[in-house]
Amino acid sequence: MRNLIFTKMIVLFALSFFLSSNLFASQFVLSNDGLIDERAVGKIEEIGQESKSKLGVNIYVYAKESLGLKDGISTKDKIEFIKNQEKELIKVLKKPYVVLTLAVEDTHVNLIVSSQLKKIVDKDEILNGYVVPLLASKDKNTLFAKVSAAILNGYAAIADTIAKDKNIKLKSSIGSSGKVAGSIWKVFMYTLIVFGLFIYIYAILKRRK
Repeated sequence: MRNLIFTKMIVLFALSFFLSSNLFASQFVLSNDGLIDERAVGKIEEIGQESKSKLGVNIYVYAKESLGLKDGISTKDKIEFIKNQEKELIKVLKKPYVVLTLAVEDTHVNLIVSSQLKKIVDKDEILNGYVVPLLASKDKNTLFAKVSAAILNGYAAIADTIAKDKNIKLKSSIGSSGKVAGSIWKVFMYTLIVFGLFIYIYAILKRRK
């Protein structure tokens, strides 16, 4: 029964993927759901085109508001469902590729890297250094602005990483500004952890007195 449900969900996903591919003019933003600002999409397209022509790599974005997961689904089933979706997604992509995926309501973000690029693109470095910090930032910016910035930031970082490995400079690069945001967030988090440990130790010592 569970396999049947998953099969139906995957079929619906595949259908929505092909429909969304036709709805958006961008070659590299496979799905948008209105989450990414048009200017960001334009810049992604510019970086994507240059990366394809100079680096021979296809860098894609697949952003969804929701993946259509059922309420109350277990973590195990959620992971299984997302993995199956991503398997269907990469079947139609041109290698070598990197795909930045995001589902807002499902709090999911991932980087899928084809085998040819796994030694070049560090998934954790891109997500933790360029994407997640902007998505998780506590500021006055709207979710729309955060998603746009995070996607563009991560996308540009992927292109720059591959370009650096090939010793090629991209004219469309946005530079190191994205890494600064990630570094600031890390420093902030580490500061909180250290401060928390200090308070904890202080409380223990005070009790002993």
